[in-house]
Amino acid sequence: MYQPAYDPNDLEKYFVLRVNAGDVEGLVALYEPDAVLVNDHGEMFKGLNQIREFFVKFLADRPRFEPSNQSAALCVGDLALTSSTNFNNGDITAEIARRQPDGTWLWVVDQFSIGIKR
Repeated sequence: MYQPAYDPNDLEKYFVLRVNAGDVEGLVALYEPDAVLVNDHGEMFKGLNQIREFFVKFLADRPRFEPSNQSAALCVGDLALTSSTNFNNGDITAEIARRQPDGTWLWVVDQFSIGIKR
C-alpha cells in the first residue's frame, strides 16, 4: 500500500520519491484510472496501462529528480490545479488533481512541461 496524498501538492512530493526509487507501480498509483499524461515530448498516454508502460521506459534510464519549486495548489471543489518548476532545467509542469471519495487526491491530467521556461 502506498502513502496516499491528502493534499494535492503531496502528489508531486510522492512523484519525486517514487521516481528516485524506480517504483513504477508507486508512480501509477498517483493517477486515476482514466488519467492522461503528456510527456515533455508531447506524447500522450491515456489510462493506467499506457501510463505504466510510459514509466517502465522512463525509469529505464534511472533518472534522478530533486524536489521542485511547487506553487500552491489552486483548488475549487474537488479539483485542484498543481504546478511546479524544475530547478535543473526550468521546465514548468501543470497537473489537474481530483479529490477522491475517501479524501485523497489523484492526478487526472499530468502535463510534464507546458513549454515555458523560468
